[in-house]
Amino acid sequence: MLDVDPYGALQRLRPVDSFTVTSTDFDDGGPLARPQWSHGAGGVDRSPQLSWSGFPERTRGFAVTCLDPDAPTGSGWWHWAVLNLPLETTSLDAGVGTPGGPPLPEGSMVLANEDGDRGFGGAAPPRGTGVHRYVFVVHALDVPSLDLDPASTPAVLGIRCFTHALARGILIGTVNRD
Repeated sequence: MLDVDPYGALQRLRPVDSFTVTSTDFDDGGPLARPQWSHGAGGVDRSPQLSWSGFPERTRGFAVTCLDPDAPTGSGWWHWAVLNLPLETTSLDAGVGTPGGPPLPEGSMVLANEDGDRGFGGAAPPRGTGVHRYVFVVHALDVPSLDLDPASTPAVLGIRCFTHALARGILIGTVNRD
């Protein structure tokens, strides 16, 4: 695992507040539960349950992303990108937005992950690459929604969140397949 804060550079460029994000599926810094692993790695590609609190009063909406900055790509691997979550949404159930799972709030949108799927792509770090961090970020935004083309990438969402973020809540899970 790298000793690098994947959001430290953003914080230096444009400091924002932080708030609390928790999950009933894993502890901060602890291993992801098997359901959050990829189907190909013995999991079921189910997004974890997430809850958040303590975000700024000026918040108007949220986005949620999940990035593996330790993927051997030079640019990380986006596992999940959800935007246009309304202000009254302060948690997501496990498996939200997947076929047969709980629905996302009306008006929300999921962008394609690195596998090209519109949903959560579970953890499947290549064997021999050590511990990987899965950085779940809830972005508290100063706008109720972001006008993005559905074909946008999670990186495009990232720059829009950078511009509109009031605060970030970060929760990190890990996986090691060595």
